[in-house]
Amino acid sequence: MATAHIQAELGEIAKTVLMPGDPLRAKYIADKYLENAKQFNSVRNMFGYTGTYKGKKVSIMGSGMGMPSIGIYSYELYSKYGVDTIIRIGSAGSYVENIKIYDIVLGSCAYSESTYAKVQSGYDKDKTYPSEKLNSYISDKAAELKIEIHKGCIHSSDVFYVEGGTDYKKLVQEHECACVEMESFALFHNAQVLGKNAACLLTISDSFITQENISAEARQTSFDSMMILALETAIGFE
Repeated sequence: MATAHIQAELGEIAKTVLMPGDPLRAKYIADKYLENAKQFNSVRNMFGYTGTYKGKKVSIMGSGMGMPSIGIYSYELYSKYGVDTIIRIGSAGSYVENIKIYDIVLGSCAYSESTYAKVQSGYDKDKTYPSEKLNSYISDKAAELKIEIHKGCIHSSDVFYVEGGTDYKKLVQEHECACVEMESFALFHNAQVLGKNAACLLTISDSFITQENISAEARQTSFDSMMILALETAIGFE
């Protein structure tokens, strides 16, 4: 039952999918953490894998960059493959001083200037929200694992290169945005429309405050605390 974007058949994808933006990060996680991992997708090199973690079935698939990309993949996973839960595991830029490089953020909402939700279903508000039950479970699991997390509103931007620069201070003041990425607004919206679960965990890869940043290679391979938290959530959340 392949779609135009995913070549998997029914049953090859787990009920819970972890979604990094980078398909190479999906491969890294599958190789490092999953047992008996099998690749279920290579269309457009958007790699997807299913295996077991501590004996339980989990899938990992890249989402690509931006809302149109994660919008396609998450919608098909939810509506065509019976996926119940998607946890985005990505990188973000910090807008605030107390959230630093390598810190983990759990999104409490996503603010965006995007028209994605309005076009998709007529939703005309500028914030979308994760699954409350799933976020609560992640918070409890983080405490159990002694993994420190921050909670805050995510700025989901449609534009990476903003002429004149992003006015991040305004976004902090007016919308209480803690960090920026480009996908969670669409993911949360799709989950809401389809009655599914979604959450977003982000590791800070650069800071608008200090101008620090980490390499592309490190983004692929050094977010282990976030990955472990997501995996432990995937096998326990129901």
